[in-house]
Amino acid sequence: MKHTICFGEVLVDLLSNKLSQNSNEHEAFTKFAGGAPANVSVAIAKLGGNAYFAGMLSTDSFGDFLHNALKEQGVKTDFMRFTNQAKTALAFVSLDNDGDRTFEFYRDNTADLHFSNDDFSREWFEQCDIFHICSNTLTDKNIRNTTAYGVKFAKKNNSIVSFDINLRLNLWPSDANPREYILPLLKDCSIIKASKEELEYLAGEQSSDEFIAQTLNNGCELFVITDACNPMHWYTKNAKQTLHPKKVTMVDATAAGDAFVGGLLYQLGLHALTPASFSTLCENNAKLNTIFEFASLCGAHAASYKGAFNSLPNQKSLYDFRSER
Repeated sequence: MKHTICFGEVLVDLLSNKLSQNSNEHEAFTKFAGGAPANVSVAIAKLGGNAYFAGMLSTDSFGDFLHNALKEQGVKTDFMRFTNQAKTALAFVSLDNDGDRTFEFYRDNTADLHFSNDDFSREWFEQCDIFHICSNTLTDKNIRNTTAYGVKFAKKNNSIVSFDINLRLNLWPSDANPREYILPLLKDCSIIKASKEELEYLAGEQSSDEFIAQTLNNGCELFVITDACNPMHWYTKNAKQTLHPKKVTMVDATAAGDAFVGGLLYQLGLHALTPASFSTLCENNAKLNTIFEFASLCGAHAASYKGAFNSLPNQKSLYDFRSER
């Protein structure tokens, strides 16, 4: 059975109990496992997919917590590496009254940044149909080079590369230009997912439509734009489609985007993709629309619950969620 590899950071989300930062109530934080690619791997696994997480974990207590949390959710951890030379990254997450979140990251020389080219293995990609990344592994020179190496390695072994932009500007050095490092990777990615704001940032002086068309001409096969609960759009070389997400009361947006991506990759993984078969699939608008309806429902499910791993659906909870709403 083929599998999906989600590569990058796994960290501890410390979620505030305060609903408003203007409140005088005592603030406490609850520990959750998180990190965008880790969330995606859990989303796939909980839905019944074959998901591996590849990344570097610390041997500290937080690292043990994250390792166990991934295993408990059904993610295969064979591709994890461990170091005692760095600590686990932390993200303090605050929510406003609408469930929107802000992040404060503690990620200076942390374990996730220590994964190197030598930590990859060719055997990982023998049955890998999708290799998934996000931009959080482009913020530091060493892990940026490792990410590019992994993408090339995956493509050489006929894996589809998926890139969720997932831009967190406060993770980048103040003098960095994220576009400088994100844009060169796009030509090697068959699937690109961005929020409306991320698209506008990446497009720069171009219009969004011009940027998407250029990216599709340069090798991307499927470009997906999300906009919270507003209509989402997906583009292929020959079509543009729009989908209206299910309206929900948002509780916590922390893992909604990752749940969407996980649902998308889970559905795509059911097709045991090759580069050729993925190109064929991208010509089938009806099938893609069904896939995106599923992915959108996964995102809505996650937005309706607090936390990251906890909010991601399994098949039963997704069925119940669809039925109740």
